[in-house]
Amino acid sequence: MKLAIVADWLPVYAGAEHVIAQMHDLWPKAPIFTSVVDRSNIGPLASADIRTTSLQKWFKLSGNHQWMLPWMPRAIESIDLRGYDIIVSSSHAIGKGIVPPSTARHICYCHTPMRYAWEMEDEYLDDFNVPQCLRRTIKQKLKQIRKWDLTSAQRVDQFIANSVTVQERIKRVYNRDSIVIHPPVSDRFFESPITDHRSRNYYLTVGRHVPYKRTDLLIKAANELQIPLKVAGSGKDSAKLKAIAGPTVEILGFVPDEQLPELYANAKAFLFAPFEDAGVVPLEAQASGTPVIAYGKGGVLDTVIDGETGVYFAQQTVDSVTDAIEKFEKMNFDTELIREHAKKFSAQRFQEKILEVISS
Repeated sequence: MKLAIVADWLPVYAGAEHVIAQMHDLWPKAPIFTSVVDRSNIGPLASADIRTTSLQKWFKLSGNHQWMLPWMPRAIESIDLRGYDIIVSSSHAIGKGIVPPSTARHICYCHTPMRYAWEMEDEYLDDFNVPQCLRRTIKQKLKQIRKWDLTSAQRVDQFIANSVTVQERIKRVYNRDSIVIHPPVSDRFFESPITDHRSRNYYLTVGRHVPYKRTDLLIKAANELQIPLKVAGSGKDSAKLKAIAGPTVEILGFVPDEQLPELYANAKAFLFAPFEDAGVVPLEAQASGTPVIAYGKGGVLDTVIDGETGVYFAQQTVDSVTDAIEKFEKMNFDTELIREHAKKFSAQRFQEKILEVISS
């Protein structure tokens, strides 16, 4: 069996790239086909056999893959996959749009149908600071991409969704069935010593500093309750978040992967405010024995058990967050039970489930 892996793009090492890394661990000799790559920024994937498209030379000049989206469908379709028996794509955008040989089986691990094309068009245009004068043109391009996205979905033989939320979206957008395999938690998060969460003295949030992550809500809630909050991450909103941070809020900036387990393991609770399709960071916290206080929508509904491994808040408002924190402060959590729950989402379990699909 000759197998190939396909990724949308590889400019950074984030959630989707962790999935690619697990696939690479399963099939280390399989080439990874993608539109563009920045090898200096993709951690354990840097030494993999990565093969790019003609867009790579333009990516080297610009360093910005987002602006290449109108040309990416054609680029991904140009990848020659003749001779491969199994093609596994990891896709939240264009990766599933490869043209597989008629004799090959194409399995797509779908992080979501393109959210900026189908559901969050204006939010993404705002996130990338797209000028108003360009928005009409870009929206026309996105309309074309939606048509292509529907067509390319028919090239997939088997969809895997990363959450029940995405499974429902795949059905609604593509009218395709899928199975759910949640994203993996790295083994290192299960290795930290566990202490009673009540003996810990700070709250924690981790993530990119972009508007939809709603880190501002968490900072404002910490300001109001005067509780210690550590904020790990970086991004375009970092300066805004620093400006609203009160005396009990510590903006840590970028935290290297190897330092995250200790940071999670010593937190009283992990705060999570966005609506995410899956969300690996709440699982990393639970693997560290840390309860999660999360916005109760999206992927966390699959991975956080309200009242057992965490607490939900119902709205993305400061009042809703503060109410959840105050509720949490009156509760006790079994940190060993929280870690045991997270083991259901370990890297080993992920790989076993992927292999079951491949061999079925």
